[in-house]
Amino acid sequence: MGIANKQDVGTPRQLARRTGRDWREDIFRSLFLMAAVLGVLSLATIAYFIFQEGMPALRAAGIGNMVGGTQWLPPALYGIAPMIVASLISTTGAVIIGVPIGVLTAVFIAEIAPKWLSNLIRPAVELLAGIPSVVFGFFGLIIIVPLIQDLFSVPAGNTLLAGVIVLAVMILPTVITVSETSLRAVPKTYKEGSYALGASQMYTTFKLLLPAARSGIMTGIILGIARALGETMAIIMVMGNAPAMPEGILESARTLTANIALEMSYASGLHASALYATGIVLLIFIMILNAALLYLNRKKVR
Repeated sequence: MGIANKQDVGTPRQLARRTGRDWREDIFRSLFLMAAVLGVLSLATIAYFIFQEGMPALRAAGIGNMVGGTQWLPPALYGIAPMIVASLISTTGAVIIGVPIGVLTAVFIAEIAPKWLSNLIRPAVELLAGIPSVVFGFFGLIIIVPLIQDLFSVPAGNTLLAGVIVLAVMILPTVITVSETSLRAVPKTYKEGSYALGASQMYTTFKLLLPAARSGIMTGIILGIARALGETMAIIMVMGNAPAMPEGILESARTLTANIALEMSYASGLHASALYATGIVLLIFIMILNAALLYLNRKKVR
């Protein structure tokens, strides 16, 4: 009897192990499930609200006329093709400029720079990530816009090019941070094995480490693209905001997000619904782009 009592004595965790059940694990499993469900419900609620408010304009103007229309003159015309083109050009340009710089900077911090130098660069990159969008807008308005005006002899420097440069700088912290973390997560045995076979540092970095960290780097690029597509304040300050089809990179333009922010304060009725419809187009575009990039990334990894 005494032996049985001694066997029953133990900590709650030990008793849970003997009975095969731990209430702590059940609680945390439920919390994780609730957090996941809350995230999905938040996205579904936002999407439902935007679609509910934007559908009247889509039905009144027609999806084809709105997406393919080139004139934005509320309350008569609601063509958002110029804003779609401006968003695509500014985001693509920012990715072309910012991603190579960001990935190479991450490689330098993670693999090439001495520890004391990487410890200086990393906080600077993190500080860059914390700068508000309006500060980037002021930087572009005071420095980049006059510089473009002087270099290209245009009437005003508030152009697509100014937006591309500002967005390229703004996505750098995201791309650098995620890419560096991915590079440091690659097992050291990969590098050691490459060096043991006589490969150089540059060959090991670009032929082995970067492909091994491709998934994480692609995640950083996707987040950078989302940041560029969703940026509003800085773009409003440097791109001129003309709701017309841009004929070149030195033309003024208006993005989808800028269109919503500039007119939502005074819009009403069908005009306000058209702005919500602009948000629908932006949401669908971001979802398709992210899904395509994730699919290509997973296919390449396989």
